[in-house]
Amino acid sequence: MLTGKKEEKQRQIEDLTNRWKRALADYQNLEKRYEKEKADFVQFANANLLIKLVGFLGHLERASLHLKDEGVNLILAEFKKILSAEGVEEIKAVGEDFNPAVMEAVEVVKGGQPNKVAEVLHKGYLLKGKLILPAKVKVYQSQPDNNLKN
Repeated sequence: MLTGKKEEKQRQIEDLTNRWKRALADYQNLEKRYEKEKADFVQFANANLLIKLVGFLGHLERASLHLKDEGVNLILAEFKKILSAEGVEEIKAVGEDFNPAVMEAVEVVKGGQPNKVAEVLHKGYLLKGKLILPAKVKVYQSQPDNNLKN
Protein backbone atom coordinates (compact mmCIF):
# COMPACT_ATOMS: atom_id res chain seq x y z
CA MET A 1 0.00 0.00 0.00
CA LEU A 2 2.77 2.39 0.87
CA THR A 3 4.58 1.51 -2.34
CA GLY A 4 1.51 2.40 -4.43
CA LYS A 5 1.26 5.85 -2.87
CA LYS A 6 4.98 6.36 -3.33
CA GLU A 7 4.71 5.42 -7.03
CA GLU A 8 1.70 7.73 -7.44
CA LYS A 9 3.62 10.61 -5.87
CA GLN A 10 6.60 9.86 -8.14
CA ARG A 11 4.32 9.98 -11.24
CA GLN A 12 2.85 13.25 -10.06
CA ILE A 13 6.34 14.69 -9.57
CA GLU A 14 7.36 13.53 -13.08
CA ASP A 15 4.15 14.95 -14.57
CA LEU A 16 4.65 18.30 -12.85
CA THR A 17 8.32 18.34 -13.87
CA ASN A 18 7.39 17.71 -17.51
CA ARG A 19 4.72 20.43 -17.40
CA TRP A 20 7.21 22.83 -15.87
CA LYS A 21 9.78 22.05 -18.58
CA ARG A 22 7.17 22.60 -21.34
CA ALA A 23 6.07 25.87 -19.76
CA LEU A 24 9.69 27.01 -19.51
CA ALA A 25 10.32 26.08 -23.18
CA ASP A 26 7.14 27.94 -24.22
CA TYR A 27 8.26 31.00 -22.29
CA GLN A 28 11.73 30.90 -23.86
CA ASN A 29 10.18 30.62 -27.33
CA LEU A 30 7.90 33.55 -26.51
CA GLU A 31 10.92 35.62 -25.43
CA LYS A 32 12.74 34.78 -28.69
CA ARG A 33 9.68 35.67 -30.78
CA TYR A 34 9.25 38.93 -28.88
CA GLU A 35 12.90 39.87 -29.46
CA LYS A 36 12.61 39.08 -33.17
CA GLU A 37 9.39 41.10 -33.49
CA LYS A 38 11.00 43.98 -31.63
CA ALA A 39 14.03 43.89 -33.96
CA ASP A 40 11.73 43.75 -37.00
CA PHE A 41 9.75 46.72 -35.68
CA VAL A 42 12.89 48.78 -35.16
CA GLN A 43 14.20 47.71 -38.57
CA PHE A 44 11.09 48.87 -40.43
CA ALA A 45 10.00 51.72 -38.16
CA ASN A 46 11.96 54.17 -40.27
CA ALA A 47 10.65 52.86 -43.60
CA ASN A 48 8.61 56.04 -44.22
CA LEU A 49 11.67 58.19 -43.62
CA LEU A 50 13.75 55.98 -45.91
CA ILE A 51 11.11 56.25 -48.66
CA LYS A 52 11.45 60.04 -48.44
CA LEU A 53 15.23 59.76 -48.49
CA VAL A 54 15.30 57.58 -51.62
CA GLY A 55 13.04 60.17 -53.26
CA PHE A 56 15.67 62.77 -52.37
CA LEU A 57 18.33 60.41 -53.72
CA GLY A 58 16.61 60.53 -57.12
CA HIS A 59 16.77 64.33 -57.09
CA LEU A 60 20.43 64.20 -56.10
CA GLU A 61 21.21 61.73 -58.92
CA ARG A 62 19.52 63.99 -61.49
CA ALA A 63 21.45 66.99 -60.14
CA SER A 64 24.68 65.03 -60.44
CA LEU A 65 23.95 64.14 -64.07
CA HIS A 66 23.05 67.74 -64.91
CA LEU A 67 25.80 69.55 -62.99
CA LYS A 68 28.64 67.05 -63.45
CA ASP A 69 30.16 68.44 -60.25
CA GLU A 70 32.72 66.43 -58.26
CA GLY A 71 31.35 67.73 -54.94
CA VAL A 72 27.82 66.60 -55.76
CA ASN A 73 29.19 63.21 -56.86
CA LEU A 74 31.00 62.82 -53.52
CA ILE A 75 27.83 63.69 -51.59
CA LEU A 76 25.85 61.26 -53.76
CA ALA A 77 28.34 58.44 -53.14
CA GLU A 78 28.31 59.07 -49.38
CA PHE A 79 24.51 59.23 -49.29
CA LYS A 80 24.30 55.89 -51.13
CA LYS A 81 26.75 54.35 -48.63
CA ILE A 82 24.59 55.52 -45.72
CA LEU A 83 21.42 54.08 -47.26
CA SER A 84 23.22 50.83 -48.05
CA ALA A 85 24.42 50.57 -44.45
CA GLU A 86 20.77 50.88 -43.36
CA GLY A 87 19.81 47.97 -45.65
CA VAL A 88 18.40 49.95 -48.58
CA GLU A 89 19.19 48.47 -51.98
CA GLU A 90 18.22 49.52 -55.46
CA ILE A 91 16.10 47.13 -57.53
CA LYS A 92 18.02 46.10 -60.66
CA ALA A 93 15.58 46.35 -63.54
CA VAL A 94 16.95 47.32 -66.99
CA GLY A 95 17.30 44.21 -69.15
CA GLU A 96 15.79 42.01 -66.44
CA ASP A 97 12.54 40.03 -66.71
CA PHE A 98 9.57 42.11 -65.59
CA ASN A 99 8.78 41.19 -61.99
CA PRO A 100 5.39 42.52 -60.83
CA ALA A 101 6.35 41.86 -57.20
CA VAL A 102 8.93 44.68 -57.27
CA MET A 103 8.13 46.59 -60.48
CA GLU A 104 5.23 48.61 -61.79
CA ALA A 105 4.82 48.65 -65.59
CA VAL A 106 3.75 52.15 -66.60
CA GLU A 107 4.21 51.66 -70.33
CA VAL A 108 4.55 48.84 -72.85
CA VAL A 109 6.92 49.49 -75.77
CA LYS A 110 7.65 47.70 -79.03
CA GLY A 111 10.97 46.04 -79.83
CA GLY A 112 13.41 44.13 -77.69
CA GLN A 113 12.86 40.86 -75.90
CA PRO A 114 9.28 40.30 -74.72
CA ASN A 115 8.62 40.94 -71.01
CA LYS A 116 12.08 42.44 -70.47
CA VAL A 117 12.43 45.85 -68.85
CA ALA A 118 13.27 48.43 -71.50
CA GLU A 119 13.75 51.48 -69.30
CA VAL A 120 13.46 52.55 -65.69
CA LEU A 121 11.44 55.72 -65.19
CA HIS A 122 11.77 55.78 -61.38
CA LYS A 123 14.08 53.52 -59.43
CA GLY A 124 12.67 51.10 -56.90
CA TYR A 125 14.15 50.09 -53.56
CA LEU A 126 14.14 47.23 -51.07
CA LEU A 127 14.73 47.58 -47.33
CA LYS A 128 16.52 44.48 -46.10
CA GLY A 129 14.88 42.44 -48.85
CA LYS A 130 11.37 43.89 -48.41
CA LEU A 131 9.84 46.22 -50.96
CA ILE A 132 9.51 49.85 -49.89
CA LEU A 133 9.19 51.48 -53.31
CA PRO A 134 8.47 49.64 -56.60
CA ALA A 135 10.46 50.47 -59.72
CA LYS A 136 8.36 52.21 -62.38
CA VAL A 137 9.42 50.74 -65.72
CA LYS A 138 8.74 50.48 -69.43
CA VAL A 139 8.41 46.87 -70.58
CA TYR A 140 8.82 45.37 -74.04
CA GLN A 141 5.50 43.97 -75.21
CA SER A 142 5.01 40.23 -75.08
CA GLN A 143 2.73 39.88 -78.13
CA PRO A 144 3.14 41.77 -81.40
CA ASP A 145 0.11 43.75 -82.58
CA ASN A 146 0.41 42.35 -86.18
CA ASN A 147 -2.82 40.34 -85.91
CA LEU A 148 -5.04 43.25 -84.95
CA LYS A 149 -7.76 44.08 -87.53
CA ASN A 150 -10.10 47.05 -87.69
